[in-house]
Amino acid sequence: MIEQLGLAALHRLDPETGHGLALRALRAGLVPRPGPVSTSRLRVQLAGLDLPNPVGLAAGFDKNAVAVAALTRVGFGFVEIGAATPRPQPGNPRPRLFRLTEDRAVINRFGFNNDGAAAIAARLATRPASGIVGLNLGANKDSADRAGDFAQVLRSCGAHVDFATVNVSSPNTEKLRDLQGPAALRALLAGVMEARAGLPRPIPVFLKIAPDLAPDELAQIAEVALEAKLDAIIATNTTLARDGLASPHAGQAGGLSGRPLFEKSTRVLARLSQLTDGRLPLIGVGGIDSAETAYAKILAGASAVQLYSALVYRGFSLVGEIAHGLDALLARDGHASVAGAVGTGRGAWL
Repeated sequence: MIEQLGLAALHRLDPETGHGLALRALRAGLVPRPGPVSTSRLRVQLAGLDLPNPVGLAAGFDKNAVAVAALTRVGFGFVEIGAATPRPQPGNPRPRLFRLTEDRAVINRFGFNNDGAAAIAARLATRPASGIVGLNLGANKDSADRAGDFAQVLRSCGAHVDFATVNVSSPNTEKLRDLQGPAALRALLAGVMEARAGLPRPIPVFLKIAPDLAPDELAQIAEVALEAKLDAIIATNTTLARDGLASPHAGQAGGLSGRPLFEKSTRVLARLSQLTDGRLPLIGVGGIDSAETAYAKILAGASAVQLYSALVYRGFSLVGEIAHGLDALLARDGHASVAGAVGTGRGAWL
Protein backbone atom coordinates (compact mmCIF):
# COMPACT_ATOMS: atom_id res chain seq x y z
CA MET A 1 0.00 0.00 0.00
CA ILE A 2 2.80 2.45 0.94
CA GLU A 3 4.62 1.67 -2.31
CA GLN A 4 1.46 2.27 -4.37
CA LEU A 5 0.91 5.59 -2.64
CA GLY A 6 4.50 6.54 -3.41
CA LEU A 7 4.05 5.60 -7.06
CA ALA A 8 0.86 7.63 -7.26
CA ALA A 9 2.72 10.65 -5.89
CA LEU A 10 5.57 10.22 -8.38
CA HIS A 11 3.08 9.99 -11.23
CA ARG A 12 1.83 13.47 -10.38
CA LEU A 13 5.26 14.78 -11.42
CA ASP A 14 6.78 14.87 -14.86
CA PRO A 15 8.40 11.49 -15.56
CA GLU A 16 12.05 12.56 -15.45
CA THR A 17 11.63 14.43 -12.17
CA GLY A 18 9.79 11.44 -10.73
CA HIS A 19 12.59 9.15 -11.81
CA GLY A 20 15.16 11.33 -10.09
CA LEU A 21 13.16 11.20 -6.86
CA ALA A 22 12.94 7.41 -7.10
CA LEU A 23 16.73 7.23 -7.23
CA ARG A 24 16.95 9.51 -4.18
CA ALA A 25 14.47 7.32 -2.30
CA LEU A 26 16.61 4.29 -3.05
CA ARG A 27 19.77 5.97 -1.79
CA ALA A 28 17.96 7.16 1.34
CA GLY A 29 16.82 3.65 2.21
CA LEU A 30 13.14 4.40 1.68
CA VAL A 31 12.68 1.34 -0.55
CA PRO A 32 12.56 -2.12 1.11
CA ARG A 33 15.73 -4.14 0.58
CA PRO A 34 14.87 -7.80 1.10
CA GLY A 35 17.78 -9.03 -0.99
CA PRO A 36 17.49 -11.34 -4.00
CA VAL A 37 15.06 -14.24 -3.89
CA SER A 38 16.97 -17.44 -4.52
CA THR A 39 16.21 -21.15 -4.65
CA SER A 40 17.92 -24.12 -6.25
CA ARG A 41 15.52 -23.75 -9.20
CA LEU A 42 16.20 -20.04 -9.66
CA ARG A 43 20.00 -20.05 -9.57
CA VAL A 44 21.51 -19.50 -13.01
CA GLN A 45 25.02 -19.84 -14.39
CA LEU A 46 25.28 -17.25 -17.14
CA ALA A 47 28.55 -16.58 -18.95
CA GLY A 48 30.47 -17.57 -15.84
CA LEU A 49 28.31 -15.44 -13.54
CA ASP A 50 26.48 -17.10 -10.65
CA LEU A 51 23.09 -15.40 -10.55
CA PRO A 52 20.93 -15.97 -7.45
CA ASN A 53 17.90 -15.57 -9.71
CA PRO A 54 17.42 -14.74 -13.40
CA VAL A 55 15.59 -11.41 -12.89
CA GLY A 56 17.81 -8.46 -13.74
CA LEU A 57 17.50 -4.69 -13.96
CA ALA A 58 17.92 -3.34 -17.48
CA ALA A 59 20.23 -0.44 -18.25
CA GLY A 60 18.82 3.07 -18.11
CA PHE A 61 17.38 3.16 -14.61
CA ASP A 62 20.65 4.13 -12.91
CA LYS A 63 22.60 5.76 -15.72
CA ASN A 64 25.28 7.24 -13.47
CA ALA A 65 25.84 4.51 -10.85
CA VAL A 66 24.45 6.63 -8.03
CA ALA A 67 22.30 3.93 -6.41
CA VAL A 68 24.20 0.70 -7.10
CA ALA A 69 24.38 -0.53 -3.51
CA ALA A 70 20.64 -0.12 -2.98
CA LEU A 71 19.72 -1.69 -6.31
CA THR A 72 21.71 -4.85 -5.58
CA ARG A 73 19.59 -5.35 -2.46
CA VAL A 74 16.03 -4.91 -3.72
CA GLY A 75 15.71 -8.42 -5.15
CA PHE A 76 17.42 -8.46 -8.55
CA GLY A 77 19.70 -11.32 -9.51
CA PHE A 78 21.88 -8.81 -11.39
CA VAL A 79 21.89 -5.11 -12.19
CA GLU A 80 23.01 -3.20 -15.28
CA ILE A 81 24.15 0.42 -14.95
CA GLY A 82 24.54 3.05 -17.69
CA ALA A 83 24.77 3.65 -20.56
CA ALA A 84 28.10 5.39 -20.08
CA THR A 85 29.97 7.35 -22.74
CA PRO A 86 33.63 8.44 -22.66
CA ARG A 87 32.77 12.11 -22.09
CA PRO A 88 29.83 13.54 -20.16
CA GLN A 89 26.92 14.62 -22.31
CA PRO A 90 23.54 16.20 -21.55
CA GLY A 91 21.50 14.11 -23.97
CA ASN A 92 18.50 15.38 -25.87
CA PRO A 93 16.37 18.35 -24.77
CA ARG A 94 13.58 17.85 -22.23
CA PRO A 95 10.89 16.63 -22.19
CA ARG A 96 12.35 13.32 -23.30
CA LEU A 97 10.55 10.75 -21.15
CA PHE A 98 6.83 9.96 -21.45
CA ARG A 99 4.52 7.61 -19.57
CA LEU A 100 1.96 5.88 -21.76
CA THR A 101 -0.25 4.83 -18.87
CA GLU A 102 -3.08 3.46 -21.00
CA ASP A 103 -0.59 1.13 -22.70
CA ARG A 104 1.57 0.35 -19.66
CA ALA A 105 4.46 1.64 -21.72
CA VAL A 106 7.18 4.31 -21.79
CA ILE A 107 8.77 6.32 -24.59
CA ASN A 108 12.20 7.81 -24.04
CA ARG A 109 14.57 9.81 -26.21
CA PHE A 110 17.26 10.53 -23.62
CA GLY A 111 20.19 10.27 -26.03
CA PHE A 112 22.79 8.73 -23.68
CA ASN A 113 22.70 11.52 -21.07
CA ASN A 114 25.29 10.62 -18.44
CA ASP A 115 28.15 11.96 -16.31
CA GLY A 116 30.88 10.31 -18.40
CA ALA A 117 33.07 7.27 -17.89
CA ALA A 118 35.50 8.81 -15.39
CA ALA A 119 32.79 9.86 -12.92
CA ILE A 120 30.92 6.57 -13.30
CA ALA A 121 34.11 4.55 -12.85
CA ALA A 122 34.86 6.42 -9.61
CA ARG A 123 31.41 5.53 -8.22
CA LEU A 124 31.63 1.91 -9.35
CA ALA A 125 35.04 1.60 -7.66
CA THR A 126 33.34 2.06 -4.28
CA ARG A 127 30.40 -0.30 -4.84
CA PRO A 128 29.87 -3.24 -2.50
CA ALA A 129 31.59 -6.46 -3.50
CA SER A 130 28.31 -8.35 -3.21
CA GLY A 131 25.84 -8.34 -6.05
CA ILE A 132 26.42 -8.75 -9.78
CA VAL A 133 26.75 -5.40 -11.55
CA GLY A 134 27.31 -4.73 -15.23
CA LEU A 135 27.79 -1.61 -17.32
CA ASN A 136 26.11 -0.63 -20.57
CA LEU A 137 28.68 0.89 -22.94
CA GLY A 138 27.70 3.80 -25.19
CA ALA A 139 29.18 6.31 -27.60
CA ASN A 140 29.24 10.10 -27.56
CA LYS A 141 26.88 11.72 -30.02
CA ASP A 142 29.61 13.95 -31.49
CA SER A 143 32.38 11.35 -31.43
CA ALA A 144 34.67 11.04 -34.45
CA ASP A 145 35.12 7.34 -33.59
CA ARG A 146 31.97 5.91 -32.11
CA ALA A 147 33.21 2.33 -32.38
CA GLY A 148 36.29 3.29 -30.40
CA ASP A 149 34.15 4.89 -27.68
CA PHE A 150 32.84 1.49 -26.53
CA ALA A 151 36.36 0.18 -25.98
CA GLN A 152 37.35 3.40 -24.22
CA VAL A 153 34.49 3.13 -21.70
CA LEU A 154 35.37 -0.51 -21.06
CA ARG A 155 39.00 0.41 -20.37
CA SER A 156 37.88 3.12 -17.94
CA CYS A 157 35.25 1.13 -16.04
CA GLY A 158 35.83 -2.56 -16.72
CA ALA A 159 37.84 -3.24 -13.58
CA HIS A 160 34.85 -2.32 -11.42
CA VAL A 161 32.05 -4.36 -13.02
CA ASP A 162 31.15 -8.01 -13.54
CA PHE A 163 30.04 -7.74 -17.17
CA ALA A 164 29.77 -5.15 -19.93
CA THR A 165 27.14 -4.66 -22.64
CA VAL A 166 27.83 -3.17 -26.05
CA ASN A 167 24.80 -1.01 -26.82
CA VAL A 168 24.52 -0.35 -30.55
CA SER A 169 20.73 -0.53 -30.50
CA SER A 170 19.52 2.68 -28.88
CA PRO A 171 17.31 4.57 -31.35
CA ASN A 172 18.07 7.94 -29.73
CA THR A 173 21.58 8.59 -31.03
CA GLU A 174 21.55 9.27 -34.75
CA LYS A 175 22.99 6.46 -36.89
CA LEU A 176 24.05 4.43 -33.82
CA ARG A 177 22.05 1.44 -35.06
CA ASP A 178 24.16 1.48 -38.24
CA LEU A 179 26.85 -0.17 -36.09
CA GLN A 180 24.70 -3.33 -36.06
CA GLY A 181 25.76 -3.97 -39.70
CA PRO A 182 28.13 -6.96 -39.96
CA ALA A 183 31.31 -5.15 -41.07
CA ALA A 184 30.92 -2.30 -38.59
CA LEU A 185 29.97 -4.68 -35.79
CA ARG A 186 32.95 -6.95 -36.40
CA ALA A 187 35.35 -4.01 -36.18
CA LEU A 188 33.67 -2.57 -33.10
CA LEU A 189 33.67 -5.90 -31.24
CA ALA A 190 37.31 -6.52 -32.11
CA GLY A 191 38.19 -3.26 -30.37
CA VAL A 192 36.07 -4.10 -27.35
CA MET A 193 37.60 -7.57 -27.02
CA GLU A 194 41.07 -6.06 -27.23
CA ALA A 195 40.14 -3.65 -24.43
CA ARG A 196 38.81 -6.55 -22.36
CA ALA A 197 42.10 -8.41 -22.76
CA GLY A 198 43.83 -5.48 -21.04
CA LEU A 199 41.62 -5.53 -17.94
CA PRO A 200 42.93 -6.84 -14.58
CA ARG A 201 40.43 -9.71 -14.92
CA PRO A 202 38.42 -10.73 -17.99
CA ILE A 203 34.70 -10.06 -17.77
CA PRO A 204 31.84 -11.30 -19.97
CA VAL A 205 30.87 -9.04 -22.87
CA PHE A 206 27.26 -8.93 -24.04
CA LEU A 207 25.65 -7.31 -27.09
CA LYS A 208 22.27 -5.56 -26.92
CA ILE A 209 20.30 -5.58 -30.17
CA ALA A 210 17.25 -3.78 -31.55
CA PRO A 211 13.85 -5.42 -31.99
CA ASP A 212 13.36 -3.82 -35.40
CA LEU A 213 15.83 -5.97 -37.33
CA ALA A 214 14.87 -7.84 -40.49
CA PRO A 215 15.38 -11.64 -40.44
CA ASP A 216 18.55 -11.46 -42.54
CA GLU A 217 19.98 -8.72 -40.31
CA LEU A 218 19.32 -10.82 -37.24
CA ALA A 219 21.03 -13.81 -38.83
CA GLN A 220 24.09 -11.68 -39.64
CA ILE A 221 24.29 -10.42 -36.06
CA ALA A 222 24.08 -13.96 -34.70
CA GLU A 223 26.92 -14.99 -37.01
CA VAL A 224 29.12 -12.06 -35.99
CA ALA A 225 28.38 -12.61 -32.28
CA LEU A 226 29.46 -16.24 -32.52
CA GLU A 227 32.59 -15.33 -34.50
CA ALA A 228 33.55 -12.69 -31.95
CA LYS A 229 33.00 -15.14 -29.09
CA LEU A 230 30.62 -12.84 -27.28
CA ASP A 231 29.33 -14.16 -23.98
CA ALA A 232 25.62 -13.37 -24.47
CA ILE A 233 23.12 -11.33 -26.48
CA ILE A 234 20.46 -9.13 -24.87
CA ALA A 235 17.25 -9.11 -26.89
CA THR A 236 15.97 -6.48 -27.13
CA ASN A 237 16.25 -2.71 -26.76
CA THR A 238 13.32 -0.34 -27.35
CA THR A 239 11.35 -0.21 -30.60
CA LEU A 240 10.50 2.52 -33.08
CA ALA A 241 7.17 0.83 -33.86
CA ARG A 242 3.93 2.35 -32.59
CA ASP A 243 1.34 -0.30 -33.41
CA GLY A 244 -1.92 -0.36 -31.45
CA LEU A 245 -1.16 2.34 -28.86
CA ALA A 246 -3.97 4.19 -27.06
CA SER A 247 -2.01 6.88 -25.20
CA PRO A 248 -2.01 10.51 -26.39
CA HIS A 249 1.80 10.32 -26.16
CA ALA A 250 1.95 7.57 -28.79
CA GLY A 251 3.33 9.94 -31.43
CA GLN A 252 6.33 11.07 -29.40
CA ALA A 253 9.72 10.34 -30.96
CA GLY A 254 12.02 7.88 -29.22
CA GLY A 255 12.18 4.26 -28.18
CA LEU A 256 9.04 2.50 -26.96
CA SER A 257 9.32 0.04 -24.08
CA GLY A 258 6.89 -1.76 -21.81
CA ARG A 259 3.94 -4.05 -22.48
CA PRO A 260 3.51 -3.28 -26.22
CA LEU A 261 7.08 -4.47 -26.85
CA PHE A 262 6.52 -7.93 -25.35
CA GLU A 263 5.41 -9.87 -28.42
CA LYS A 264 7.84 -8.24 -30.86
CA SER A 265 10.86 -8.68 -28.60
CA THR A 266 9.94 -12.26 -27.70
CA ARG A 267 9.68 -13.24 -31.36
CA VAL A 268 13.15 -11.78 -31.97
CA LEU A 269 14.43 -13.68 -28.94
CA ALA A 270 12.99 -16.99 -30.17
CA ARG A 271 14.42 -16.50 -33.65
CA LEU A 272 17.82 -15.67 -32.15
CA SER A 273 17.58 -18.79 -29.99
CA GLN A 274 16.96 -20.83 -33.12
CA LEU A 275 19.87 -19.20 -34.95
CA THR A 276 22.38 -19.68 -32.13
CA ASP A 277 21.03 -23.11 -31.10
CA GLY A 278 22.39 -23.12 -27.57
CA ARG A 279 25.85 -21.84 -28.53
CA LEU A 280 25.27 -18.43 -26.95
CA PRO A 281 23.24 -17.49 -23.85
CA LEU A 282 20.42 -15.01 -24.39
CA ILE A 283 18.88 -12.44 -22.05
CA GLY A 284 15.26 -11.53 -22.71
CA VAL A 285 14.05 -7.95 -22.33
CA GLY A 286 10.88 -6.18 -23.40
CA GLY A 287 7.44 -6.03 -21.83
CA ILE A 288 8.14 -8.16 -18.76
CA ASP A 289 5.64 -7.21 -16.04
CA SER A 290 4.79 -10.53 -14.36
CA ALA A 291 6.16 -13.98 -13.58
CA GLU A 292 4.21 -15.28 -16.57
CA THR A 293 5.82 -12.89 -19.06
CA ALA A 294 9.27 -13.57 -17.59
CA TYR A 295 8.63 -17.31 -17.89
CA ALA A 296 7.52 -16.85 -21.51
CA LYS A 297 10.91 -15.27 -22.28
CA ILE A 298 12.69 -18.23 -20.70
CA LEU A 299 10.59 -20.73 -22.66
CA ALA A 300 11.36 -18.74 -25.83
CA GLY A 301 15.10 -19.09 -25.24
CA ALA A 302 16.30 -16.71 -22.52
CA SER A 303 18.59 -17.87 -19.72
CA ALA A 304 17.84 -14.66 -17.81
CA VAL A 305 15.60 -11.62 -18.17
CA GLN A 306 15.72 -7.89 -17.48
CA LEU A 307 12.99 -5.37 -16.75
CA TYR A 308 12.66 -1.64 -16.26
CA SER A 309 9.46 -0.03 -17.61
CA ALA A 310 7.15 -2.18 -15.49
CA LEU A 311 8.78 -0.72 -12.37
CA VAL A 312 7.27 2.64 -13.33
CA TYR A 313 3.80 1.17 -12.80
CA ARG A 314 4.39 -1.56 -10.22
CA GLY A 315 7.38 -0.50 -8.13
CA PHE A 316 10.22 -2.62 -6.77
CA SER A 317 7.98 -5.15 -5.06
CA LEU A 318 7.45 -6.53 -8.55
CA VAL A 319 11.00 -7.93 -8.57
CA GLY A 320 10.43 -10.38 -5.74
CA GLU A 321 6.94 -11.15 -7.02
CA ILE A 322 8.37 -12.22 -10.39
CA ALA A 323 11.14 -14.29 -8.82
CA HIS A 324 8.75 -16.14 -6.48
CA GLY A 325 6.30 -16.63 -9.33
CA LEU A 326 9.00 -18.02 -11.60
CA ASP A 327 9.99 -20.53 -8.95
CA ALA A 328 6.40 -21.70 -8.72
CA LEU A 329 6.00 -21.95 -12.50
CA LEU A 330 9.20 -23.95 -12.85
CA ALA A 331 8.04 -26.31 -10.11
CA ARG A 332 4.58 -26.64 -11.70
CA ASP A 333 6.09 -27.72 -15.00
CA GLY A 334 8.59 -30.11 -13.46
CA HIS A 335 11.75 -28.11 -14.18
CA ALA A 336 14.53 -28.51 -11.63
CA SER A 337 16.19 -25.33 -12.84
CA VAL A 338 15.81 -22.35 -15.15
CA ALA A 339 18.29 -24.01 -17.48
CA GLY A 340 15.95 -26.95 -17.91
CA ALA A 341 13.18 -24.67 -19.18
CA VAL A 342 15.22 -22.50 -21.55
CA GLY A 343 13.91 -22.72 -25.11
CA THR A 344 11.40 -25.48 -24.47
CA GLY A 345 8.57 -23.26 -25.78
CA ARG A 346 10.49 -21.58 -28.58
CA GLY A 347 8.34 -23.01 -31.34
CA ALA A 348 5.31 -21.03 -30.21
CA TRP A 349 7.10 -17.78 -31.14
CA LEU A 350 8.57 -18.76 -34.50
